[in-house]
Amino acid sequence: MTAIAQQFLAPSNFILQDKDAGRRSFSDLGTKEEMKLKTTGLGEQIAAYQEILYAQHQHKLLVILQGMDTSGKDGTVKAVFGQLNPIGVRSISFKAPTTIELAHDFLWRIHQQVPATGEVVIFNRSHYEDVLITKVHAWIDDAECKRRYAHINAFERMLSETGTAILKFFLHISKDEQKLRLEERIADPNKHWKFDPQDLSERKFWAEYQDTYQEVIHATNTELAPWHIIPANSKTQRNFAIASIVTEKLARMDLAYPAENPALYKLKVE
Repeated sequence: MTAIAQQFLAPSNFILQDKDAGRRSFSDLGTKEEMKLKTTGLGEQIAAYQEILYAQHQHKLLVILQGMDTSGKDGTVKAVFGQLNPIGVRSISFKAPTTIELAHDFLWRIHQQVPATGEVVIFNRSHYEDVLITKVHAWIDDAECKRRYAHINAFERMLSETGTAILKFFLHISKDEQKLRLEERIADPNKHWKFDPQDLSERKFWAEYQDTYQEVIHATNTELAPWHIIPANSKTQRNFAIASIVTEKLARMDLAYPAENPALYKLKVE
């Protein structure tokens, strides 16, 4: 475990309200623009690793992004993974389940989207919605929630033991920062498409969501699939932190291009 990843790992029995969403862990690395350039550089490294991962066709990477509305999940995908070759990456955004999906177990639709060998897959929201919004709105009881925690841990263990590296990020913003970002979407006509009035309804449950996120992270923070709590009030710091952790993860995955094929040297292109 590297120093950057280590500092964002969720400790046991943490209190979410004690975590500073505005913490700037990399203030010593330069200005905002310099940080953006560093993140772009990390994105280039991630893209280079992804090419090898796709060519080698042995490893898989699943990145899970969770957070309150406006916490920056879309922005993270663009800033960190925007340079990857589309042939080997997929970004999946899970919406409210369909009638067919509801007729199956809650992990059925998730399992269909996990990465195949050679792929990087980003979950922009994920199976964790089924123990978050469902718990906050009392659509499931405590007993069912605990069962789902156990199912999630078993599911992620199965993925890990069959070759999928898993990175889980909780993008932690403050209530005041969410207010500012929602107001920006309302004030800017070019951002109206991003605004959902339902976000205001869900904001009324802020305290309940914070308590539930804390419980969820405690219950599903495993050695094979640990959670990283990323201070996300600063988009620049958020993107750099996640890009650094993803780069470090790929660097440790023993990636290599397939062995050369000497027979190819004898071929001539007419």
